[in-house]
Amino acid sequence: QVQLVESGGGLVQAGGSLRLSCAASGRTFSINAMGWFRQAPGKEREFVAAIRWDGGRTSYAESVKGRFTISRDNAKNTLYLQMNSLKPEDTAVYYCARAPSMAYIGSRTDQYDYWGQGTQVTVSS
Repeated sequence: QVQLVESGGGLVQAGGSLRLSCAASGRTFSINAMGWFRQAPGKEREFVAAIRWDGGRTSYAESVKGRFTISRDNAKNTLYLQMNSLKPEDTAVYYCARAPSMAYIGSRTDQYDYWGQGTQVTVSS
């Protein structure tokens, strides 16, 4: 069984920064691609970023390119999302997710099999 636990969310002013973490249990973290998604009230869950098992490739939604950075520390079984220059439209619950694939870094939610419970990010204007 895989468990994913997000942390690091909170309230921040526009232009500020936050760093989200996702702690993963289980020995397979280091061989799985991982992703971040978010869901705002009344909206569908949307892709934010993803990273290959070794960190060698990443992908980002257009809306966060140049502002967010996804990374991972396989020795610590932890996934990160550094969020800079935050905007009110970034307000959402942020989820980390595991892909059964080593290399999938796409945006399809059905390609991820385990999800965390989410952490709230609120950006005030």
